[in-house]
Amino acid sequence: MNQELFRPLQPAAPAQSPVAALQEEAAFGARELDGILHAAEGNVSGGMSLVAPWLAFMDWGAHLANAPMRRLELVRAAAHQWRRLAFADGGATSIVPPPTDHRFGDAAWRKPPFNMFANAFLLAEEWWAMAASGPAGVDRGNQRVVSFAVRQLVDVFSPSNFPWINPEVIRATKDTNGGNFVAGAVHLLTDLQESVSGRPCGPDELRIGRDLAATPGKVVFRNDLIELIQYAPTTAEVRREPVLIVPAWIMKYYILDLSPENSLIRNLVAQGHTVFAISWRNPGPEFRNATLDDYRAKGVIAALDAVSDICQDAKVHACGYCLGGTILSIAAAAMARDGDDRLASVTMFCAQTDFTEAGELQLFITEDQLAFLDDVMRAQGYLDSRQMSGAFRLLRSNDLIWSRLIKIYLMGERDHPNDLMAWNADGTRMPARMHGEYLRRLFLDNELAEGRFTVGGKPIAISDIRVPLFIVGTETDHIAPWRSVYKIHLLNDADLTFVLTSGGHNAGVVSEPGHPHRHFRVGHRPLGALYIGPDEWLADAERREGSWWPAWWNWLDSLSSERIAPPATGSKRYPAIEDAPGQYVLEH
Repeated sequence: MNQELFRPLQPAAPAQSPVAALQEEAAFGARELDGILHAAEGNVSGGMSLVAPWLAFMDWGAHLANAPMRRLELVRAAAHQWRRLAFADGGATSIVPPPTDHRFGDAAWRKPPFNMFANAFLLAEEWWAMAASGPAGVDRGNQRVVSFAVRQLVDVFSPSNFPWINPEVIRATKDTNGGNFVAGAVHLLTDLQESVSGRPCGPDELRIGRDLAATPGKVVFRNDLIELIQYAPTTAEVRREPVLIVPAWIMKYYILDLSPENSLIRNLVAQGHTVFAISWRNPGPEFRNATLDDYRAKGVIAALDAVSDICQDAKVHACGYCLGGTILSIAAAAMARDGDDRLASVTMFCAQTDFTEAGELQLFITEDQLAFLDDVMRAQGYLDSRQMSGAFRLLRSNDLIWSRLIKIYLMGERDHPNDLMAWNADGTRMPARMHGEYLRRLFLDNELAEGRFTVGGKPIAISDIRVPLFIVGTETDHIAPWRSVYKIHLLNDADLTFVLTSGGHNAGVVSEPGHPHRHFRVGHRPLGALYIGPDEWLADAERREGSWWPAWWNWLDSLSSERIAPPATGSKRYPAIEDAPGQYVLEH
């Protein structure tokens, strides 16, 4: 193991007076003891600070107490909701839930007495959303926390969560003579077993290397953080410029190499490209001091060095997904600053470079939360994937928590395992130091967008990237909202193609040709063109049916040179080590 990953968290302090040293030692001891307490709290709260919501509700409550007219307005609103409920139950038009709310989609919810339960809940939900919006003067961050917390609490009392007033559960119970609850109990035991073991226990388990991540190739480079996979060509000739894929290390890389029919990597190889992909290591506590710059240098740059050697110094089309796209933009900006011109283009899928509008994830990125999370990670050496996935599920609790619990444990139904579900369950850990730097420097302090992010002791700027850019956002992304992704238009005036595709953070990217109900919009901004806002862009961009993948392939072809015989697998300096998908993707 490379010892560079284990350097001290902070540099040694200069010599101090005995009194100052004693005070510092006492303060350090107090911090350590507090950190142990916070780590224990984090094991109960899923890594969430218990102080942040308390402070938010104090702020909200104090302002509401000092706003009597606002309270009167809420009373009037409550009376109005009661009138609406009376009219709806009397035969008026039922209360219509938002399009994204699928809890009451079954026709039985529109018939007595179940429509009364649904109408009452939806009206109450509207009122609580209004009440949580708070009076003027509440801190914006606290306002988001209160609204989010109230929404989570109200969702608990949805009539769909109670089997005796849920018509779908009642119907399933009649149809199966109670067998749905027996099946639900079996599913519960299976899920508990998986939770303890950390591995799938069902009979239909999809296997990496056989069903997933199965595109043929070789691992041609390995260091402490990555394995680099070179995929075997399937065409007689390939474009001279290879493609290097930099996935996020929050999850395993094979989101882009799922089943053969929807593998972006396999399709890209079939288009006549030499494709390389980074497979990140799943770090344990020994990686606690790995930095964000380690992921740039030992990840992106190390892979680029290998690709350049294997492909005889051909320029490279670099592609990054999510956090992988962010680290790629950092690497590309540093390369541009230093005169390194090995990139032919940069593609980023759902990757942010400006974090001022990072969506609901900002709920979890506050000074209080990060200080608490630092203590949790310091005790573990990493952030566990279960702690991260809990926060992501809360962002879509109706779909990812409550609806799932009802379907599996009350209805006794379970979705047949698919490749995307298997990948989503295959989480990874995040090194403590790296994750803290990422959240604080990028999310909280927005150093990258503001030109204060340093590489090698000197600042970098996204504006220095001069190669063509291909940027993809997805319409319903809760992790990297597309308007946030779009902000790269403000940071860089190079030739830029922007695609907005249907779907969310994952399903919008895994959008192979032939996938039903897919559409996208694409727009091109030439070098030096004037800025167009996201809403204006959306109004002008033509909607196209189908997958956006062919548009990307055509863009890559337009920036590539002649076709040549496929390069050898590996090189003298980077020989093939073993078959893809390698070892790191199998680590748990």
